[in-house]
Order: sequence, then C-alpha cells, then structure tokens
Amino acid sequence: MPGRKRKKVALTDAAVAPEHILDKHTHQTDLTPKKQTKHESAGVERSHYFTTNSDDLQSRLREDFFNQPCISLAKAFLGKVLVRRCADGSELRGRIVETEAYLGGEDKASHSAGGKRTERNTAMFMKPGTIYVYPIYGIYLCMNVSSEGEGAAVLLRSLEPLHGHPVMRQLRAARRKEGARQLKDKELCNGPSKLCQALNIPRCFDRRDLATDPEVWLERDPNTDPSAHHDIVSAPRVGIESHGEWAKKPWRFYLRGHPCVSVVNKEAERQSLSGKVTNNLGPSDLQSDTGQHNVKRT
Repeated sequence: MPGRKRKKVALTDAAVAPEHILDKHTHQTDLTPKKQTKHESAGVERSHYFTTNSDDLQSRLREDFFNQPCISLAKAFLGKVLVRRCADGSELRGRIVETEAYLGGEDKASHSAGGKRTERNTAMFMKPGTIYVYPIYGIYLCMNVSSEGEGAAVLLRSLEPLHGHPVMRQLRAARRKEGARQLKDKELCNGPSKLCQALNIPRCFDRRDLATDPEVWLERDPNTDPSAHHDIVSAPRVGIESHGEWAKKPWRFYLRGHPCVSVVNKEAERQSLSGKVTNNLGPSDLQSDTGQHNVKRT
C-alpha cells in the first residue's frame, strides 16, 4: 500500500483538532473521539467497537453493502458519502471519488500479502465493513475498509468536500507550513492522508465498524439517482511501483473528469473507453475478486 515522504509531524492516536481552529466557528465543534463500549461475539471476529446505533438513518449503508468482493466494493464506494460526526452533533461530509482495491493473498502490494497477519493489519482480516487505519512514515494516516476475501480491503483515496468546508480547511492548514496559501475546495481531500486530516480520522478508529459506528459512517447520496451510471476509470494503483507486475494491476478506480481525483491517468482513461482495461484482467485477477485468494497460511 502506498505512502509518500513528507515533513515529519508528531502523530497522536486521537489526532484531536487544536482548540484555536474550532473556536473560529460560530458553533464550536468538538472532534474528540467518544469512548466506545466493548462487545464480545461468537463465530466471526468482530470489532470491539461494535455498538447498537439508535439513529436508524435510511441512507446509511449497512452490513450487507460491505459484504461484497474487494474490487466490486471499491467501485461501489464511488459516489457514496463519508460522514464524520463530531461530539457536538455537527457533521463533516465528503463524496468518495477515488478508491484502490488491495486483495490480500497473492496481491504483493497489500499489507496482507501471503496471508500475513500482524497487529497492524488485523482489521483487514475482520468482517467486511471494518475500518483499517494505518500510518505512513509515522506521520500521516490512511483509511481503508475491509471487504469479502481473506485480508482484502479498499483504500479511500479522494473525497469531494460536501459539508463542513471551514473546519476541513482549518484542519488541513494546521498540518501545513505557516504562511502557506489557502487550499482550494478541491484540494481539501484529494489524497488518502489529506482526507483523514480534513475529516479528523484518528488512528483509534482502526477496527471500528463502519456499518454501526456513531462517529463515522457511509451514506447513499440522496441527491444522486441510484440507477445513474458512473463513468469509472480503472487505472494502476499509486505509490506501489516496487511491486512489479502487481503495480500494473488496474485496481484504482475514480470518477472520470472529477476535479477532486488525486492522480489522473490519461492512458488508462483512453484504454477504459476502448474496453482494454477490462481485457487486461487475467484469470487470477478475476478469481481474486471472488474472494478466493491464493493465500499461504502461516
């Protein structure tokens, strides 16, 4: 999975927004993560953050949505809305416009390649819909969501900011050099670490359940026709060039022409129009998408 070198900044588990940022807004926004109760379960391993959410939001995506193969889920995420609820009830929202699929098993670019399970990547082996948050270079964070398949997960790469722009902008500015220019709206969440900063996704969200968590969840966009066709581009994933043939797999997906996409791949866009990207998926790729990975057990 990808990562880029940046100027190091101290990273904390909570990643709570500085008070001077939040005081600038009429309604003070408390982003401090709430404590969750622990729950035990039998059978399938479940996050200890699972709770019963009293808010039965009709547009919220529930467990059945996440229970699909990794590549299918990566595409299904496009156009959905990621919501971050603050302690005071206010919300930050962004529409997902770019994702990457990491299939685990034979996928050498995945943190779970070869079926290797560690303390860090445990969330990748948990039930579909479990959040996997990991640091890159000990500085920034990336948010993933587990899918069907042993050790499979989808990386959220870019969002289109929808609600809470002032707070997002201040959260991003707090991690930039003093005197840096003000970010444009399209730059607030156009990268995996940027969206974690802008929505204040902390490391402690790791292993939470995106289907039931009270502080972060996914929704269908009520302003979008669910039957509408998305023009999706399939391109090689970003930042994994050292993984040989796996770096060439077209498992990054984004909405064509969207200004918030982090990296535009013109060649992949031409190929997707001609149907060549689909033809580049070999038997092993299609097998992996069904969740039947060639996993070496340890």
